[in-house]
Amino acid sequence: MQIAPPDFDRMFGALADHTRRDIVRRAIDSEEGVAELASHYPMSFAAVQKHIAILERAGLVTKHRIGRRKVVRTNVETLRVARRLLDQYEVLWRGRIDRMTQLVTENARERDQ
Repeated sequence: MQIAPPDFDRMFGALADHTRRDIVRRAIDSEEGVAELASHYPMSFAAVQKHIAILERAGLVTKHRIGRRKVVRTNVETLRVARRLLDQYEVLWRGRIDRMTQLVTENARERDQ
């Protein structure tokens, strides 16, 4: 089972921040310009731009121009890759928990005999 290539650290690090998660969510729902996105947050335009740059470096969003507007779009495929990784971890940990449950049950039976 392959887990956690280095880019995942950058991706999950970017998603660790509430504002960045919200930007990703908003950019899934509809493409918004950087200025429009900035209007949703109690911070400077420059701070929102920095959040978007972090998301871009992580591959979670892309920016493109539509006329004079810079529009942010979520890279849904990157989110799918993250989901697949989390699914792998879930399978791994469910297997471990099932094995621990089995060992506890076996130990309880042995004590009762």
